[in-house]
Amino acid sequence: MNQVATARQSPEPPSRVENDPGKVEVFTRLFNEVPPRDLIANLSVRVETVEIAGRAFPLTLNDARDAPNCYICCPSSAYIDYAIDETRNFASSPFLQKVIRALIGLCAPLVRASGLDHQAQFNNWLFSTNPVPLLDKALITEMRAALTARFADRAIVIRSLNAIADASTIAALRAQGFRMLAARQIYIFADRSAAPRMTRDMKRDRARLRAPRLRLVGDADFTQADYVRCEELYAMLYLRKYTPLNPQYTARYIAETHRRGILRLAGLRDRSGQLVAVTGLFENGTTLTQPIVGYDTSLPVNDGLYRMMMAVAQDHATTHGLFFNMSAGAADFKRQRGAVPTVEYNACYVGHLPLRRRLAVRVMEHVLAWVGIPLLRRFEL
Repeated sequence: MNQVATARQSPEPPSRVENDPGKVEVFTRLFNEVPPRDLIANLSVRVETVEIAGRAFPLTLNDARDAPNCYICCPSSAYIDYAIDETRNFASSPFLQKVIRALIGLCAPLVRASGLDHQAQFNNWLFSTNPVPLLDKALITEMRAALTARFADRAIVIRSLNAIADASTIAALRAQGFRMLAARQIYIFADRSAAPRMTRDMKRDRARLRAPRLRLVGDADFTQADYVRCEELYAMLYLRKYTPLNPQYTARYIAETHRRGILRLAGLRDRSGQLVAVTGLFENGTTLTQPIVGYDTSLPVNDGLYRMMMAVAQDHATTHGLFFNMSAGAADFKRQRGAVPTVEYNACYVGHLPLRRRLAVRVMEHVLAWVGIPLLRRFEL
């Protein structure tokens, strides 16, 4: 807990996240040129670019009738379906699992009453983690006015805010009437020094990378066949081992985002030339996220493929002086590699919506603060 508190007090460096207008336009064009379900198989979405205060942001539009939809655009999927799926972590304690599922069931009508599935999501790159640029009072005021005028029946949503990276933005959003809904616990590797302190586990991971059995694949070395294999490897880990509720990124999505310069790829080949692990890295300003990770789960765990992919990302962050948001999951693994936990929030503005929806969101905020956050921290969800 002290470690979290210390991290939260860290000042926000300038331009930690700074949307490149060209990259925003490339991203928007991709989702308008290619049917979204050809890119993310379990997502219905409309994507456009919005300019606020001279800055470009990707904007996604989702209708309540599309639910159930992928959780990155559908709060009912995130707070109900995904939450129920996460109770698999309590399989060793059936009573606790049953209690948590009952709590989720009791809250489900509240989530549906909020109408948050009918939304305009600001700064949505359609990753599980979307780094948020610094937003001040003037920009938030202009953004809120512009979006509520255009989308009078939609909630305005911003995902992926956390107190380590976004303390002043969270404060400014609260002051402008946004509600903060706790979402999950994530892990931040913020050591931007040229030679970070290497834990024993970090040293072991890098020793594995130096072993001759596997060959590191650089960003320029991916082929069309590799994109197909990337989809397979991602699916093995995130869709089959974890849950099909995760974004179902396709080979075409990986190929298009790589070729258009949105994602940087790295991987590992075995001696036969087969790709056995992959990671996709997303840089925004001086922040790094890792939306794609996959490996051949049929191979022995002792091969350490996941460890090596995380080491590749961490080394990239260190080499380029980047703030690395390691997202959620694998709590002990990430702590042992120098990351610190913090709660991630969804900011929601519903002040222009009917009273029933406003009340539902307000109650959600309190329930998540009183019950959700303690559970997230206690069980590292």
